[in-house]
Amino acid sequence: MAKSKKKISKAAPKSRKVAPKSIKRKNVTAAKRPTPKKSGKPIARRVAEIMSAATRASVDLESAAGRIERAAVLKVGEIAAKATRAVKQAVAPSPKIPSYSELPVRAGAPAGAAWGVFGDDDEVGTINLLTPERVIAAAGSIRSGKVFALNLPINIPDPPLFTRGKHTHTVKIFPTAEFVLDDFLDNFYPQASSQWDALAHVKHPVHGAYNGIPDHQITGRGGMRLGIDNLARRGIAGRGVLADVARYYDRVGKSINFTKAESIPLADVQATLEDEGVALRAGDILLIRIGWTKFYLSASEHIKAELAKETVVPGIEGSERTARWLWDSHLAAVASDSPALEALPKPAGEEMEFLHFHMLAFFGMPIGEMWNLEGLAEDCAADGRYDFFLTSAPLNIPGGVGSPPNALAIK
Repeated sequence: MAKSKKKISKAAPKSRKVAPKSIKRKNVTAAKRPTPKKSGKPIARRVAEIMSAATRASVDLESAAGRIERAAVLKVGEIAAKATRAVKQAVAPSPKIPSYSELPVRAGAPAGAAWGVFGDDDEVGTINLLTPERVIAAAGSIRSGKVFALNLPINIPDPPLFTRGKHTHTVKIFPTAEFVLDDFLDNFYPQASSQWDALAHVKHPVHGAYNGIPDHQITGRGGMRLGIDNLARRGIAGRGVLADVARYYDRVGKSINFTKAESIPLADVQATLEDEGVALRAGDILLIRIGWTKFYLSASEHIKAELAKETVVPGIEGSERTARWLWDSHLAAVASDSPALEALPKPAGEEMEFLHFHMLAFFGMPIGEMWNLEGLAEDCAADGRYDFFLTSAPLNIPGGVGSPPNALAIK
């Protein structure tokens, strides 16, 4: 028995030695559980895959948005192109403009008359040259965004010229609404200040009015045709060009006597444009400054009174030569700061060389007079640019013979 006890006692330590190994293995196993390296790798890959998928989705969304945007732009462009084609189809194409030597184009029309060039029923004449394409091109003359109003106040000249009357302006308070004001004009002459001449303003004493329209159809003579309302309904917009003859004369040492009917030679108007470095284009609205407005605003009351009694004014050369140049330049209209555009009164024996006969009655070319070109001229001289975008909205007076131009030059 004693031997067996010894064996048992000797075996006990061996069992105790085994136990620690078991405990050690358990401790190792427990230490590994919090950070399982083998199971961590798939999660990282999964996160990477999710991030990659999200990135691809975002890129796909951006690409889709880009495709949608490009498609929208293309669609808008397609619609715009269709609209442009529709406008071109809707607007009658610009007719081929014959030269002055090729006039007339209608049998029976007088020599030098453009009757029928813009259609037998036309009532706006050369304003037809302001086609949509030319208006768009004229917008290119806007560079600085400066705006110049070209109307004088309606009470200048004072006293009025050419036997016109003086208007009165009344401001009244509404009898039932003291906080409201209203006003009205009496004896208002639409051509007493800055103005457009309607085509009805002057007819040829032998051949009649523009386009051969008979007297009984013309406003003031039994009908309503050729009135300023034709221009008002259409509107005037296009490229304007200033020929500043007054400044050109200052540079070359010439002068104008504003109390005489001095005629400015056509060659001087052409030399002014050449000196300015500006070329006329078809459909342009030519503004000719001779300096009359500047003279008048600084004139004495005596001179103003004398002008009202007998209107004697300088202006451009009124001749067939000038008419030929205006037509062959294919101008839409011509305006000036002069009260008559051309020099008046005409010398004895030259009455039939009245430029108004050529422009209004033969060409249908509107004439503007007494425009205020001073501010515009100063700016053109300062920057050396003599072209601009011009707009004009005459009063819509049914059967009117003239109107303030309500003109703006935009540079």
